[in-house]
Amino acid sequence: MSAVGWGGVGWGGVGWGIAGCGWVARDHALPALTATPGARVVALHDRDPGALARVDVDAPAHADLGAFLATPGLDAVYVAVPNAAHREVVEAVAAAGKAVLCEKPLAADAGDAQAMVTAARDAGVLLGTAYDQRWHPAHVRLRELVPELGTVTALRIVYCCWLPADWTPDGRPHDNWRVDRARAGGGAAIDLAPHGLDLAGVLLGEDVVELRALLQRRVQDYPVDDGALLSGRTAGGVLVDLHVAFNTPDALPRRRLEVVGTRGMAVAVDTMGQTAGGSLTLHRPDPVDVPFAGDSPFAAQFAAFTAAVAGTAPAGTAWPYDAARDLALHRLLLTALGDAR
Repeated sequence: MSAVGWGGVGWGGVGWGIAGCGWVARDHALPALTATPGARVVALHDRDPGALARVDVDAPAHADLGAFLATPGLDAVYVAVPNAAHREVVEAVAAAGKAVLCEKPLAADAGDAQAMVTAARDAGVLLGTAYDQRWHPAHVRLRELVPELGTVTALRIVYCCWLPADWTPDGRPHDNWRVDRARAGGGAAIDLAPHGLDLAGVLLGEDVVELRALLQRRVQDYPVDDGALLSGRTAGGVLVDLHVAFNTPDALPRRRLEVVGTRGMAVAVDTMGQTAGGSLTLHRPDPVDVPFAGDSPFAAQFAAFTAAVAGTAPAGTAWPYDAARDLALHRLLLTALGDAR
């Protein structure tokens, strides 16, 4: 069991550390964490001093991982380093007895992902995968609507964006490691498809168990895929279709989620992303706008994980997503991508 004890956190709340201070951590994770009741950011880690300098948080910053993990009051770590470095950091965090929330995908390859899950299990610490789309308020509401759709036959997701090799989130020089096979493990498919695979299982209550992929290198000038189509089937026979891409201009419609059933169809537009925006419509057959409200996906995710670490979540709901299940989906994806190359 972790030193945190999933209920053994002191009165100061859950002390969080951020390992990897790139744009996702800086622009989305940190604002969500600092606004989460019962959470406080106590330490930062990144091997790049420039990345640490760009984070505006009053917490000790460490280039050395060991010094970061030795920070007093550190209970949980959010890992947002490049995919190929996940294993090193997660194993060190687990060995230090800290809970760990690791960005998707779990790792760049299946062996590292398995090692991470094993390390957390052996150390008795909580390991979660940061699939923030589980927590989008529109997707939470859609999950409640699924029984009204009758027998679900298909789930379709379009999750695309524009990511050239020289992409930068803020106009400043940026290390775009997501298009570096050695550090990311691939391109658009390994970066974006994990969200769709996870979300399919969360919405339907049954996971994809068969998966095939077609990869595309058509627009961007880098040696990894800039687009992909993935088709799969759940254990119960629901067909799942994913289109993910780094080659769709942001000015175009590029984010859509559809769940089709025998009595209705639910359509979410512009919900796949880091904010709580977008729309949700229920067709049965006439369209009806479905309201939803809630925190950003990152805020809801950190609130849930913080409660799990602190032991303040309702009984039986501490953290509902088992790391072994996330590992199985990751293996399924990597096998399909390997077959497609």
